[in-house]
Amino acid sequence: MTASIIDGKSIAEKIREDVKEKVAARVAAGKQVPGLATVLVGDDPASQVYVASKHKASAEAGIKSFKYVLPASASQEEVEALVKTLNADPEVSGILVQMPLPKGLDEEKVLGAIDLEKDVDGFSPLNLGRLAQKGREPLFVPCTPAGIMRLLEESGTPISGANAVVLGRSNIVGMPVALLLVKANATVTICHSRTRNLPDLVRNADILVAAIGQPEFVKGDWIKPGATVIDVGINRIPDASRKSGSRLVGDVAYDEALEFAGAITPVPGGVGPMTIALLMNNTLRAAELADEKKE
Repeated sequence: MTASIIDGKSIAEKIREDVKEKVAARVAAGKQVPGLATVLVGDDPASQVYVASKHKASAEAGIKSFKYVLPASASQEEVEALVKTLNADPEVSGILVQMPLPKGLDEEKVLGAIDLEKDVDGFSPLNLGRLAQKGREPLFVPCTPAGIMRLLEESGTPISGANAVVLGRSNIVGMPVALLLVKANATVTICHSRTRNLPDLVRNADILVAAIGQPEFVKGDWIKPGATVIDVGINRIPDASRKSGSRLVGDVAYDEALEFAGAITPVPGGVGPMTIALLMNNTLRAAELADEKKE
């Protein structure tokens, strides 16, 4: 068996094109251009790259973007005050506070300060709380988990009734995607560093979501034949054959997994592109919600 490749790059491109067309239609109808505000606290290089990519994607989609940078020494009050100012700005449809914040800042309080209708990252405690409650719907779903669900849908993977295993329990990926899978009627097992008999649990998974940040941790023979594997990991490992001296790999041993899985996401080119595509989609939706509020 050789797994089919789930091309996140092309699926993300379709989403971004759809957003671009809808934004253009809004503008043509005389409606407000959606606006995304990013807040970066400190000078973490990885965070700077992530924020730059979000502004680039916004420009390509016809979405206005507003960049705010605070020093790592910024106080809790200063960060929350900026968020509250952006809440009141009618040009800002969505607010994204880049995580992680520098030590000493309370992430939950900062995220809780974002208006629910502008929480395009889906990390507000209220949005996450709604996601966890039966019969309630969040206004926004975190972008990476939403992207994972879209990849499963596009790959034709049956979710209802499936056994799903999620490796990792972070607030950003593991917990929200587990909740989304439950809402889609999968039976979900969440695994972590203290899980016993991990390979045996993974071998029972029709759907495996690997998000633990350990390079090539999941071996091919852990995977149930025909399972769908979503690899969220992005890890850099040494590779003397590359000009850069390193290469990117996921949390799954990809070459081994190809022989067992029915479908699998590559790294890079799988989950990564979906995150920004869903952020653009959420920003457009935030603008539409603002329209409804005005009416």
